[in-house]
Amino acid sequence: FSALGATINDTKDGLQIKAKKLRGADILLDEASVTATENGLCAASLAEGTTIIHNAASEPHVQALANLLNGMGAQITGIGTNTLTIQGVKSLKGSTHRIGPDYLEAGSFLALAAVTGGALKIKNAAPQHMRMILQTFTRLGIQTDTQGQDILVAKNQRLEVEKEFGGAVPHIADAPWPGFPADMTSVALVTATQCKGTVLIHEKLFESRLFFVDGLLEMGARIILCDPHRAVILGSDKLRGAKLASPDIRAGMALLIAALCAEGESEIRNITQIDRGFSQIEERLKSLGAQIERS
Repeated sequence: FSALGATINDTKDGLQIKAKKLRGADILLDEASVTATENGLCAASLAEGTTIIHNAASEPHVQALANLLNGMGAQITGIGTNTLTIQGVKSLKGSTHRIGPDYLEAGSFLALAAVTGGALKIKNAAPQHMRMILQTFTRLGIQTDTQGQDILVAKNQRLEVEKEFGGAVPHIADAPWPGFPADMTSVALVTATQCKGTVLIHEKLFESRLFFVDGLLEMGARIILCDPHRAVILGSDKLRGAKLASPDIRAGMALLIAALCAEGESEIRNITQIDRGFSQIEERLKSLGAQIERS
């Protein structure tokens, strides 16, 4: 916003952003932030002149926002790349837009099917947005088939970590899009606990994302937490039920997946975190045969 001519003040009620007029600018983001890119797109669409955003995020939901803005009359090019060019317009109009599928939710259900041994068809999953997720799960011994926009997970997956050349420990790391999404790291870690072999999970983008493994250790998982960003998983041990707490959306869903493939009963507290990212999750899981109740 500052680059576009706005002034920003930090007040006791939050940030106050003011501008008499926004003007296009050449902007280099210090990180490929989804929120920063989306805010920049919205502001630059009505700014005077041309704005170029370098190191822009390019996730599917960023692309969707850019397409929506174009449908409303904005002039945005470079959609899907890390350089976006926005020619400001004087006004926007109404438009109709269909919200796309959530590739993180689809990836979570894929992992759930694999570790519970069930077969699952994930409809309207937009597999074109899941290439790295599918590729990463393949390295954990999970094979999928694509039928149009649907993804099929066969029952009784092999669940064996793909070996690296030279005997190195296999390594899964997150990265900005189109790399493996950071928001799938927790789910990949839980999946790895059920796979034969050893794998290093490296969460590069966020602090403290791996601390939820304490709950998995209570469930009998063999995990070595090297530091806040890296964990070594020695897989294929059957998990057992435990009392857990959801620390965030993604770790909460990962713990729910762990509970569903564990022996015995588990209790997960603070489930409002899971609700933020997975609507009516218990009803959908019941439809798949899960024994789950909200209390």
